Amino acid sequence: MAPQMYTCLSLVLFASFTCSSYGYQFSVGGRDGWVLNPSESYSHWAQRLRFQVNDTLLFKYKKGVESVLEVNKDDFDNCNTSNPKVKLEDGNSIFKFDRSGPFYFITANKSNCDKGQKIIIVVLAVRTPPSAKTPPHAPTPTAHAPASSSPPKGSPLPPSPAARPPVNAPTPAPTTGNTPEDTHPPSRSPPHHSFAAPAFTSSVVLVSTVSLVLSVALGGFIVSS
Repeated sequence: MAPQMYTCLSLVLFASFTCSSYGYQFSVGGRDGWVLNPSESYSHWAQRLRFQVNDTLLFKYKKGVESVLEVNKDDFDNCNTSNPKVKLEDGNSIFKFDRSGPFYFITANKSNCDKGQKIIIVVLAVRTPPSAKTPPHAPTPTAHAPASSSPPKGSPLPPSPAARPPVNAPTPAPTTGNTPEDTHPPSRSPPHHSFAAPAFTSSVVLVSTVSLVLSVALGGFIVSS
């Protein structure tokens, strides 16, 4: 559908450009021609029409009695007939617009020019037709990795995984398959009582022996005396 639309648009632009290249011919004053007092004033006639480059004006008048002068703006305002750019006087004159902008025409009869036999034609600017463009192709979608969004300046940064406190793993519940040694505390062995003699036994024996010796000695001393 799009290529057909562009083709039709190209044909329309080409036709418009072709018509503008050949131009149209306008008869100044209509049926009355180039006269002093036409049925439609020259200013009204020029304002209701549109003129383009390559269009032409047809001036009809009596040869040898009338003529047409193209002049500049100052000569147009003052009806100066002594310095024309172009002079037409064959009675059936054609003038072609070779540029855009204003064109000033007056009669060579100064008296008639002062009475209003003059006309201003404004030619529209040339418009270059745009070249037909081919329909744009849709771009092939390309997969892009999502861009990592950085936090705005001044906002606190999220804690890194290394800075987070470790999560304590829950203590597993005791299972029913434990052995009796696991379920009961270990039995304590009865305390051992030492049957060894006290450390002061040898001192007691020594004291007893000394006492016995002294007793014997004293006894003998007493008997001898």
